[in-house]
Amino acid sequence: MEIFPPKYDRPVTDAALRANDPLSAARRRGFEEREALWRTAMGKAQQGDGDAYRVLLEGVQAWLTGYFRGRVPQGTVDDLVQETMIGVHTKRATYDPSRPFTPWLAAIARYKWIDWLRRENRHDTTELSDGLADDTVREPGSADALAKLLAMLPAAQAEAIRLVKLGGYSVDEAAEASGQSPSLVKVNIHRGLKKLTKLAAED
Repeated sequence: MEIFPPKYDRPVTDAALRANDPLSAARRRGFEEREALWRTAMGKAQQGDGDAYRVLLEGVQAWLTGYFRGRVPQGTVDDLVQETMIGVHTKRATYDPSRPFTPWLAAIARYKWIDWLRRENRHDTTELSDGLADDTVREPGSADALAKLLAMLPAAQAEAIRLVKLGGYSVDEAAEASGQSPSLVKVNIHRGLKKLTKLAAED
């Protein structure tokens, strides 16, 4: 008896293969579970639940580390993670718990990345914005919230952050303006951002 190869009514596509891939399905479930957890945690955090907020920030920190790794030099990853977490804190009141959390977080992270690119003058960011408007992460009240957090830092750390991260100064320019050495400016920025993240989680 002659055996013919099986016939298919339509070609098997990559999408169809992924749909039947147990690993892809597991990843989708993992994403959905994480999204539900983060949305719930942020909703509780907006109502003053500090424990839920700390759980959220731990997950967000890990996600942001992966987001920035490969986009910026390794030595810059931690600073951008801390900056973005501060952004999440200052913008938390603008999040709508009925909407997905991850795109909201990614918008803040992308803005921080584009802002870093602008400071470094490494790329033309007009093609990188993907329609992300500055006002998506610059809402009224953010400056006041950040100012309150900065006021809790040692003066040298706050000044270094204001000059470099907010004022757009280079490290050398900030060193000259503040009287600190360039290496001290870097140290104060790094320590100050970590302190701000801790203060934000405790707020």
